[in-house]
Amino acid sequence: MTDREQFQQDYGIVGQSPEIQEIVDVVRQVAPTDITVLISGESGVGKEVIMNALHAASKRSNKALVTVNCGAIPEGLIESELFGHEKGSFTSAMDTRKGYFEIADGGTIFLDEIGETPLGTQVKLLRVLENGEFMRVGASVPRKADVRVIAATNKNLEHEVQQKRFRADLYFRLRSVNIYVPPLRNRKEDIPLLVDHVIKEFTDKNHITFQGFTDEATEVLLNYDWPGNVRELRNVLESMVVLENGRTITGDDVRKYLHPQRVESAERNLPVRSNKTVEQAERELIYRALLDLRTNIIELKDIIEQRTPSTTGNNGHKEVVEVNGGLSLDEMERRMIRNSLERHRGNRRLAAKELNISERTLYRKIKDLKLGEWSK
Repeated sequence: MTDREQFQQDYGIVGQSPEIQEIVDVVRQVAPTDITVLISGESGVGKEVIMNALHAASKRSNKALVTVNCGAIPEGLIESELFGHEKGSFTSAMDTRKGYFEIADGGTIFLDEIGETPLGTQVKLLRVLENGEFMRVGASVPRKADVRVIAATNKNLEHEVQQKRFRADLYFRLRSVNIYVPPLRNRKEDIPLLVDHVIKEFTDKNHITFQGFTDEATEVLLNYDWPGNVRELRNVLESMVVLENGRTITGDDVRKYLHPQRVESAERNLPVRSNKTVEQAERELIYRALLDLRTNIIELKDIIEQRTPSTTGNNGHKEVVEVNGGLSLDEMERRMIRNSLERHRGNRRLAAKELNISERTLYRKIKDLKLGEWSK
C-alpha cells in the first residue's frame, strides 16, 4: 500500500480517479499547516470529507472542530453566532455568550456555505482571517482567537465577486489554497469504490446481510449522472439495501430508485434575470414547482376517476374518490414545506435542498407561513 492509499484509508477519502488522487496529495501537503483552505464543488460531492481529513491530519486534531452552516443562520443573528455578544447588546441578549470563533480557539472552524454570508459580516470575517481579531456584538474591546479556517461553497465565488455579492478581498484571502472537488459524473471510476464503501459501512452498522449487485445493476449505477453526487449515491444504496431486504439487486431494481431530471425541472434551474432579488427568484422557483405539483394532482384526479369504479357504501349510495386540486398557492406552499420538513424529520438543511431554496429563505417562510412547530 502506498503512502497516498494509506492516507486515504486513514482519513476516509474514497476514490481512485486522478482528480481524487490530486486532492489527496494537496490535503497531505497543507493539512499540517495553518493555511486557510477553500473547498469548492457542487452540493453532495463530499466537501465535508475533505474538511474532516484536513483537520484530522493537522496539528490541531486534538482540539475543537466547530462546523458553522453560514446559510442556515438568519442574517440578523449571524454576527452574534460567529463572534458572540455581550449581555444587553440586543433585546434577547439576556447573558454574555461566546461565539463560534471563541469556542474554536486553538482548533479549527469550518465555515460551510460561505457564499451565503451577508456582505456586512464578510468585512468582520476578513479581519479575523488577517489578524485573528474579532469583536463581540455590543463590545468595545476586540478579542483574539487562534483558529484555523476552512471554508466551503457550492457557488462560483469568482462570479459572486463580479456580481458584487461577495467581497473580492475576502475571496482572495480565503482561497490561499483552493481544493475543487469535481462532480461524481466526471469521475465515474470512483463509483465502484464508493459503492463498496457505503454498502460495507451501512450493512456492518445495521447488521444486514447483502447479496450484492448483478452486472446489469452495476452498469446502471455507472451510467447514471448522479446530479446529487455522492450524497444521492449513498441515499439510493441505503434505500435499496433496506427496502429490497438485502437480496441481489438487478438493473430494474436500481432504475426504480433513480430519478432522472425532467425537462421541466431543468428549466426551473436556469439562471434568473439579474434584476430579481434572490428571494423573488427563489419564490418563483417554489411557485413553479407548486404549479407542477398542482398539475400532477389534477392529472392524478383524472386517472383515478377514469380507472377507479365508483363503490357502494354501507348506506347504498355511491362513493366517489376525490382529489382536491383547488388549493391556493400559499396553502400549497405551506403543505409542500411542511411535508418536506416531516420527511426529513425537521432537518431544515435537507428540506431546503429538496425545495431548491436556501436555508435562510426556508427559515423566513416557516415564520411567514406560521409553521410554528418547525421554527425551533
